Amino acid sequence: MATGLARKFVGLSAPSPNLMKRLLACLGTGMFAACAAPPSAGTPRVRQAVLVHGFAETGASFNMMKERLEKRGIECYVPRLKPSDGRGGLQGIAERLKRDIDRKFGPDSRIAIISFSMGGIVSRYYLQNLDGAQRCDTFITIASPHHGTHTAWLYPSKGAAEMRPGSSFLSDLSGSEARLGEIPLVSYRTPMDLVILPSASSIWERAENLAYPVMLHPLMLSSDRVIADIERRLMQSPTPGANHQADLVSTSTLTGTTPRAAKPSLSATPMVTSMTRSRM
Repeated sequence: MATGLARKFVGLSAPSPNLMKRLLACLGTGMFAACAAPPSAGTPRVRQAVLVHGFAETGASFNMMKERLEKRGIECYVPRLKPSDGRGGLQGIAERLKRDIDRKFGPDSRIAIISFSMGGIVSRYYLQNLDGAQRCDTFITIASPHHGTHTAWLYPSKGAAEMRPGSSFLSDLSGSEARLGEIPLVSYRTPMDLVILPSASSIWERAENLAYPVMLHPLMLSSDRVIADIERRLMQSPTPGANHQADLVSTSTLTGTTPRAAKPSLSATPMVTSMTRSRM
């Protein structure tokens, strides 16, 4: 039998080196990262972080990131957004988020906020309209619909309606961005996002925007490269900014565009430009 099986496979060629390189590159994006990067030297720049989950979630998707940040000495808190499907509107969820943060860390201690998807919009309301910006040292959003998402039309809740492109809720948030002051802002996205449509809606003109070729929306929270970059930003590294360019995954091979780590110009993002103009 073994001889017969061997004969069946005679003539099958081994995978080409180029194919193997592409497969290894895909695995290297961290889409299925099973091994966390070892902690680097340095002390936390931020001692307390609030991780704000997305639509219809419980916060469990932050488990990997929470574990890694806590190994670096950063206390993490993952509040439960209620109701998580946005019933009653995002303002009420943001008000409960404020109460939860104050209960956990007190009303004045410094925090960083890392938010995913809908959580980024809820967190913006908290920061911009509920005085949260006064205590925030860093605000990071991951795959958040800053300009809305067309998938929000698929759910009937008030919160979902507020995340539709051109909603008055998003327009009001855009108009009060100045309240964020000088808080460092970062927005991560994946060009392959099928939940934030178009994916360019995660580009936030006020923030530093980083794109990583992660296959699915929820896998952004388990991407080793995304987590490693967040760790770098929250730590006081002996050599600030070291290896940052190595962490940034180029999307040029997928989209034909030049990798961009700085704020995008509106002319370079026509989808966002048209949405922004529609709110004026």
